[in-house]
Order: sequence, then C-alpha cells, then structure tokens
Amino acid sequence: MDTERRRVVITGIGVVAPGSMGREGFWDMLTAGRTATRRITFFDPGPFRSQVAAEVDFDGVRLGLTAQEVHRNDRFVQMALVAADEAVADSGLSLGAGGGDDAPDPDRVGITLGSAVGATMRLEKEYVAVSDAGAHWLVDPRYASRFLHHALVPSCGATELAVRFGAHGPATVVSTGCTSGIDAVGYGSQLIEDGDADVVLSGASDAPISPISMACFDTIRATTACNSDPEHAAKPFDARRDGFVMGEGAAVLVLEELQHARRRGATIYCEVTGYANRCNAFHMTGLRPDGVEMAEAIGRALDQGRTDPAEVGYVNAHGSGTKQNDRHETAAVKRSLGPAAQQVAMSSIKSMVGHSLGAIGSIEIAATALAVHRGVLPPTANYEVPDPECDLDYVPNTAREQKVDVAISVGSGFGGFQSAIVLASASRRAS
Repeated sequence: MDTERRRVVITGIGVVAPGSMGREGFWDMLTAGRTATRRITFFDPGPFRSQVAAEVDFDGVRLGLTAQEVHRNDRFVQMALVAADEAVADSGLSLGAGGGDDAPDPDRVGITLGSAVGATMRLEKEYVAVSDAGAHWLVDPRYASRFLHHALVPSCGATELAVRFGAHGPATVVSTGCTSGIDAVGYGSQLIEDGDADVVLSGASDAPISPISMACFDTIRATTACNSDPEHAAKPFDARRDGFVMGEGAAVLVLEELQHARRRGATIYCEVTGYANRCNAFHMTGLRPDGVEMAEAIGRALDQGRTDPAEVGYVNAHGSGTKQNDRHETAAVKRSLGPAAQQVAMSSIKSMVGHSLGAIGSIEIAATALAVHRGVLPPTANYEVPDPECDLDYVPNTAREQKVDVAISVGSGFGGFQSAIVLASASRRAS
C-alpha cells in the first residue's frame, strides 16, 4: 500500500565544490552567478585541445583530515570524507565512535557513494613513478606506494566512509558514468524505502582533472576549446556552446527515514519522492534528439510520488553545454512535462562549477535541495545567445526568488544512462 511506504528526507548536506568550500560558500557562489572555471593549474595543459577546468582549492589537512588519511587516499576519497563530515554535522546525528546514546543503530546506517572514474589522479601519478614517466614497459614496483591497491578499487571510498562513521549497514559504490551521483542518492533512498536502513550517507565524488582524463575527452571533442576566456567557457543552452568544462568535487547527503528524522527534531531540507533511471541502448556517447529515455526516467520518478507534471516548479538540468545534450534534454523536459514545460524554470550549475563527471549529480542534488528549502533558483551563467532548439526558461545569469514545492534533478551519461530524481518541499504533505 502506498500509505505504508517509508518516506525519505534529506537532513544534512555537505559540499566540496570549485570556487568555494562548504555548503554555504557553494550556495553563495551559485546564487551570485559566479563562475569557478579557469586555466588548468594542476599540470601544463598546453598540449591539450581543452585547457580549462573548474578546480577545487582543496587542502585535506586544513579541512580536518589527518596526515595519514591524506597519505593513503586519492583526492576523490579525501573530498568525499570532508563533504561527509559537513553533512553529518549539519544533520545533528551522532555517528561513529563518538556517538552518544541517541546514535542510530550502526546496522541501520548505510553508505552509497558514486564515482565515475575513481582514483584517476592517484593511478596516473603512481604509473608515472613506477614506469619512470613511461620510459619502461616493465614497471618497477619498488617505486609504488603501499596504498596503490586502494587506487585500483573504487570501493575504497565507501570503505573509508563506513569506517569513519561506524556504518555497518549496506555499503555500495555506484559507477554509472555521469549519472553516478544521482544514481547513488536514488539507490540510497531505495534502501530506506525498502527497510534496509534508517540512515544512509549518500553522494558522489570525482577528481578527474588529470592529463589522461583530459586526453580522453579531447579525443571525442566533448570538452570546450574556449581557452581564451575560461570564466565564460561553460555556456549551457547558449547557441555558442562548444562542449563542457571539466570539473571536480564532492557532495554527500544524509538521507533519513521521515519518522526517524521527526523523532529527533531534525531540520528537513526536502523529501525524496521519486527516482528512476533508464538506458537508451543507442550509442556510447551519442544521444537521440527526441529525449525519449530521459523523459521516461522523469515520468517514472514523478509517478512514484504521484506527482503531476504541472506541480513541477524547477528542473536542475544536466546542462553540460554540448550541442547534443542540451538539445536532447530540452526535448526530454517538453516530452515528460507536456504543456507545463513552458512554465518551468530550468538551469544548469555546470555553467559555474563545471562537470565533475560522477560527482556532479550529487552536487546538483545538493543545489536542488537548497533551492527547494530556501526558495531561490540558481541561474545558468554565461547565457547570452538563445538557441532556437533550446527554447525553455533557463534562468539566465541571475538567481531568481521563487517558491518551489516540487523540483527535478536530471542527469545524462556516456553509455546511454538517463536518470531523474524528484525532491519535494517538506511541507507539501502534512502526514
């Protein structure tokens, strides 16, 4: 029975993003419409077609990690730990070794962490060391770190979070390319709905700004070649767009069963009312312009919460800034929402923080949850020249104060993955 369905709410948000640090810095940056895209500083980008990225000014030790945690973990794990620390503190939950009498049962606490490329930076640096910068085909293991195996297995991220917070429930890594962040949160919410957990630390992290990653996307010309003006390189839905800007970052959310949250008087940002994903089985990197599969994911996610398309007030777009994605996504929103699409506000925060591959889905969910909770919609920065094929309301350049009861965050990933998650105001349903 639908009346017996366990409901899932967000009670904590932690963010590590380019151009800011922490949830409030992230939100201030978005609502100000500031961009964090710049010429790459991590390595010499001169040989690459795309030489811009959205880098995080990140120092794990300064942000509370121990020297040992920094030593053994790739950057993507470090960012996930910092984001999770903020989310748990924000939620007011007592987790881990220091938990009090009101701490949740460790067996009822789960972890779902998304990542598209895992420890890319660590693996590349280690290979440079063991091969002497590629000089030797047979590598010398004497020059490898003792923690090289951590970089090989993406599960290290979920393991570190579980140990840090004493989570003995389900622990899972979700890797579905650029929809990993949405899928991780969607799966985490399903664990609670199904009764397998009461609390789930759910989110995603990626640190892909490395030579090998940039070379991969250069090859398929998916990233922007707008190197002369990095601050305005990401232009989702704008007629001048020519590809996405690589980014990095992490976001972790505390998902909690509604009654569990109410009993302890938690602040509730919003409710997760639906989630769905589909695969287009069409092309590894290509998208059909009609947006059928994304529309199907949106429709199924709305149906789970018995939500009418006319109730949707905001869509947090995938909005990568590639020609085909923005056209495909616009068509999907029209197909799924029908006439209501013309009244819906839709924006892409990738215009400001870049595209952090698997992590961006969770970062976008964090932005969507804050938009619902605070009644402010982040803008699409750098939007100046309309594209006739992209003709919806993309909240150009300036944040908008607007009460939103229902919002959707969507994602699209290489391999044909299409995902949608629906967030609703905590006050939308009284019971």
